[in-house]
Amino acid sequence: MKKFAVLFLVFFLTLMGCRPDSLQGEEAASPAAVGQAGDTLVYASGDYTRINPAMDEHGEINALLFNGLTAHNGENEVVPALAESWEFDENSCAYTFHLRQGVRWQDGQPFTAGDVRFTIEAIMNPENGSENAPNFEDVEQIEIPDDYTIVFHLKVPNVAFLDYMTMAVLPRHLLEGEDMQSSDFFLHPIGTGPYRLESWETGQAITLKRNEGYFKGTPAIETIIFKIVADDKARAMQLRTGEVDLAQLSPQDAQGFLKETGFTCYRMKTSDYRGILFNFQNPYWQENRDLIPAICYAIDRQAIVETVLLGEGVPAYGPLQRNVYHHEAAIRYDYSPEKARETLEKAGCTIGEDGFYERGGERVGFVLSVGAGDQVRLDIAQIAAQQLREVGIEVSVEIPARVDWGGQMAYLIGWGSPFDADDHTYKVFGTGKGANYSGYSNEQVDRFLTEARASDDPAVRSRAYADFQEALAADPAYAFICYVDACYVAGSGISGISADTVLGHHGVGIFWNIDEWTLAA
Repeated sequence: MKKFAVLFLVFFLTLMGCRPDSLQGEEAASPAAVGQAGDTLVYASGDYTRINPAMDEHGEINALLFNGLTAHNGENEVVPALAESWEFDENSCAYTFHLRQGVRWQDGQPFTAGDVRFTIEAIMNPENGSENAPNFEDVEQIEIPDDYTIVFHLKVPNVAFLDYMTMAVLPRHLLEGEDMQSSDFFLHPIGTGPYRLESWETGQAITLKRNEGYFKGTPAIETIIFKIVADDKARAMQLRTGEVDLAQLSPQDAQGFLKETGFTCYRMKTSDYRGILFNFQNPYWQENRDLIPAICYAIDRQAIVETVLLGEGVPAYGPLQRNVYHHEAAIRYDYSPEKARETLEKAGCTIGEDGFYERGGERVGFVLSVGAGDQVRLDIAQIAAQQLREVGIEVSVEIPARVDWGGQMAYLIGWGSPFDADDHTYKVFGTGKGANYSGYSNEQVDRFLTEARASDDPAVRSRAYADFQEALAADPAYAFICYVDACYVAGSGISGISADTVLGHHGVGIFWNIDEWTLAA
């Protein structure tokens, strides 16, 4: 334990003071200035290689450029957007949406039901390789009675369907016949949203101008610049110098703003978890899958929450912990080095002279890959690796130039949806689904997830999701580690941020009501 104690101390020494009880809505007390450039808001953003909501997830910019038929409000409830109303016919298992009339694309062309059908069919087309395809796999037929009515006939019920219709609708007249992965459109997107793309300086900034013809009314803020600032420390520095007005920061960087005037700090709850994804396509886990529970026991989640997140999060034991269908009684791998060693030894592993376990003449261990540019993720991985080494599992951490989903041994993964429980479970853990990057397959998991999405009875769904969580815990796809809350720091002249909204993966969702934000004069 001495090695971990040293590492634990190093993390504390890097912190700039004590963790605040809460960052929520606290304004600082010593002098500083934030740069408000008239009607321009500058947001410190990660980089984009394309803006393609149909194929990709988690793009914070999507909500500014596009709309879905439905949307989520500040309580993450489904509300109308491009559709004014809808009804569901239980007998035919069909959703009928009545669309807003008079909505135009930002190039002046009218929005119609044909755009909706084009978008959903593009996502469903397996040749396009959309990770969103499982959301719509139950769609059997799409009918358009007229330009402002669209009917989705489902093979079986999917209670999450209204949530999934928040999917950004794309313009058929600009994308029909185009490659949905590589079209130039995704570098020059045109939507129906509150903002339109003005310019894109690759690797530097994406500038948006308000859509004067937005169907919900012209937004108050004229210009929003997504300034590409990948480094956490640089984001904090540019907030202080007034180069940016809003940024999501690491907990370490965010807490430094609590004693500075001109800023408001928000600790926003998320459903965003981190865990170790085991790649079951790699031969190592095909032979050593039974050792994964030992890995789960060996991780001291609370220590990681305190040292890396400064308490801005909670230990994670499953994918629905912050969902109404969380099953508290599911198997939980609480931190226990003793149970980790016991599990290894019951599986036939023996401890070597160097302190690492072996089985079949090979050392027990793996390489844990981490995506570049996320210091918090890297810190989580390094501490988890140290904890695993302490119980005799040899783990090293690497940052590959490119993620090799099929070849790597393990990856520090993140998922999490604040919406219906079907989101980020069915397509993440279901056999062969679009976001199942681990190659995980479990017949019971598949059955329970299918049962849960097919019923709108809360009692039926509760039982199915409880069974799902039990089955997943008995045969883990991941070693869950922690939920990561989002720390945003904003210039105090920004009004309209919904501080109590539960955010999603990567802390995405803060812009859900951007058309209502204002800047102080």
